[in-house]
Amino acid sequence: MKKIAAAAGILAAAGIGETVYFYNRTMKRRNAKTDRTMKMSGTDWEKYFPLMEERRGIVMEQPHRDVYLTSFDGLKLHATYFPAHENADIKKAVICFHGYTGEGLSNHIAIADYFLKHGYAILLPDARAHGESEGEYIGFGCPDRKDALDWIKWLIQECGEDVKIMLHGTSMGGATVLMTSGLKLPANVRGIVSDCGFTSPKEVFTHVLNSMYHLPAFPAIQGADLLGRKLAGYGMDECNAKYEVRKAEVPILFIHGSADTFVPCSMCHEIYANCSSPKRKLIVEGAAHAESYYKDMDTYEKALDEFAEEIFGGKGKTE
Repeated sequence: MKKIAAAAGILAAAGIGETVYFYNRTMKRRNAKTDRTMKMSGTDWEKYFPLMEERRGIVMEQPHRDVYLTSFDGLKLHATYFPAHENADIKKAVICFHGYTGEGLSNHIAIADYFLKHGYAILLPDARAHGESEGEYIGFGCPDRKDALDWIKWLIQECGEDVKIMLHGTSMGGATVLMTSGLKLPANVRGIVSDCGFTSPKEVFTHVLNSMYHLPAFPAIQGADLLGRKLAGYGMDECNAKYEVRKAEVPILFIHGSADTFVPCSMCHEIYANCSSPKRKLIVEGAAHAESYYKDMDTYEKALDEFAEEIFGGKGKTE
């Protein structure tokens, strides 16, 4: 009995150690590393760096400024704002939400060129615990959806009550905009684009632990849920995109790469099936995680064109 008790104690201690290690490595700002995330994503980003640098040169020549707001829980949040060109045909704007360990400006520098050329004002927030925004704990879309609502209100105040808004998010940002869809949104928000968004932190990290590290999710995920509720104020499955989209009222365009191993394409299909609002879906063949725009830019931009035509009063249709 003593040996059994000792073994149980060792296993319990190991479980606690795994939980703390996992939580600190993935949820805390200072330990979440961009290079590690890029490696885990499975995307060969180096081949796209020349395009990104070319677009950066174009975009950064446009008028822009840093803006700030205070979150619901007292954090100072940062974003970069690009006003629309004066000759834009209608007053429209897009808010782009970046992925895990990313930043608003750097992650969207390529697609920002598309939006500027199509007459959008652009707001590029740094998520809490990222970039120039304050925060120790990464939100994975759960508290970030409340931050998104505050950025929407900021943009309406900046651009005027008649501005038409699109929300666009990639990876964690894609989950953020999907989770935001379940909130009561201002009428200015006309549509949402989610690129490789996941269902919930619990489900995506269960997938990562199982498929990439060949480790069981128990007890790390359950322990991280308890730690998250106590330290960060949210649980690992407290907000799940597949449930939030059941309450959605605005049209949603889902985009995902068929070769995504970080956030499996099956999550896109699952969320899409649960979505109650008008919806479209684009699966980019052969695209890895967050690679869809770069893998097939023409098809991606055509999907954005058609979606924008619909939500801003054009001829497009959703099913």
